[in-house]
Amino acid sequence: MADVYLLQVTDFSTLYKKYAQDVYRFALYLSGERGQAEDITSETFVRAWASPEPIEAATVKSYLFTIARNLFLQGIRKQSRQVALDHDFSDGRAGPYSQAEQKEKLGAVMAELQKLPELSRAALLMHAVDEMPYEEIARVLEISLAAVKGKIFRARMALAGLKEN
Repeated sequence: MADVYLLQVTDFSTLYKKYAQDVYRFALYLSGERGQAEDITSETFVRAWASPEPIEAATVKSYLFTIARNLFLQGIRKQSRQVALDHDFSDGRAGPYSQAEQKEKLGAVMAELQKLPELSRAALLMHAVDEMPYEEIARVLEISLAAVKGKIFRARMALAGLKEN
């Protein structure tokens, strides 16, 4: 049976310090945008703090990831109702060569991640980046264990450039 984790002021600070980076990284990989990932991370912890229900200690990370994923999905729904601007607001300043090279590689990986279906992307990130077990991923995404394994396998193959027949 999982312990119940009741948030107190000091507990919240500890909770934030322990999981903020993981939630941010998960949100960044889901959204592909730093600003959106920061917003999702902040809102995730606000919602965890304001929740009237206690958090089960064994599932704190998956609880936070569930909130972050739901916020990301809400953002997608909101974006579908917005009109895109035609202006390019990207930062034109050039940095050192190594940073530019790393940024290019990261950009390519992020672009490929964004091409994956959201559920597959979320499953892959939870497993590869945050080392969540398949069972916990299945609980968070509310799909079967076999579906999690299949989504992760297909996502890896898509990122490796392999085609399924």
